[in-house]
Amino acid sequence: MNTKRTLQAVYPAQPSRDGDGVRIQRIAPAGQFGLFDPFLMLDEIASDHAADYIGGFPEHPHRGFETVTLMLKGRMRHRDHLGNEGIIGPGDVQWMSAASGILHSEMPEQDEGQLHGFQLWINLPAREKMAPPQYREIQADDIPLWQPCPGVVARVIAGQIGGIQGPVQGVATQPLVVDLTLEGQAKVDIPVSSTATVVAYVFRGEATLPASPASSGTAVVSAQHLARTHPGETFSVSNSGSHTTQLLVLAAEPLNEPIAHYGPFVMNTRDQIEQALNDFRNGTFTETTTR
Repeated sequence: MNTKRTLQAVYPAQPSRDGDGVRIQRIAPAGQFGLFDPFLMLDEIASDHAADYIGGFPEHPHRGFETVTLMLKGRMRHRDHLGNEGIIGPGDVQWMSAASGILHSEMPEQDEGQLHGFQLWINLPAREKMAPPQYREIQADDIPLWQPCPGVVARVIAGQIGGIQGPVQGVATQPLVVDLTLEGQAKVDIPVSSTATVVAYVFRGEATLPASPASSGTAVVSAQHLARTHPGETFSVSNSGSHTTQLLVLAAEPLNEPIAHYGPFVMNTRDQIEQALNDFRNGTFTETTTR
């Protein structure tokens, strides 16, 4: 029987700073890194004030996971040690697998106006953590739309819904990444894997989800909150009012592997974290090796 997912818990984004003083809203519960396995962390940047973002994210390392950067408004320039460079504008996506190690920077390509975007961290399985890094840049026009009914528009970035396949495929955790907009009294059912971790981050308006299994009612999730769901085969959501609601719907298969985390490194053991630190200090960090 097809079962609808119900709300398990809601997590508020926390104000934070990263990079060179950039103001962000972050979902990464303290002391529970990996709670949303395989999703590790979600950051939102949203400001009309250049002082909140102008410092950007100067060159820094990553190892052991993937980053997904989605821009809604404004422009960011990416550079990395592999020679990749590009500007991510409104609606564009950058999907980067840091894997064995990458050095990159993300700097605003503007000194005024609104900047609004997200960065999602997705863990890599142990067998892929020391693979060669990869970089994909996806233009907004290359992201297909799923429009199952009036008032519902879903940009399918990764995975597949209703025969619409996103440009990102072949990722170990089989992610579904959807930028969903609901207008008016719209509601939608999204088929998902029954074994996947499914979360939704509301960044505009209010979304209504089925409440916990003990209740037959519904629950409202407001902006800058992430909802986690109980297992099921359908993620159901509706708009709570007459205003537009926007949210990121994220689903992926959990890895169920140990996590060792230190700053920009996500591995499986403390020894591997120490190795990453040593590699970074001695200048061999960007050499692709298998350990």
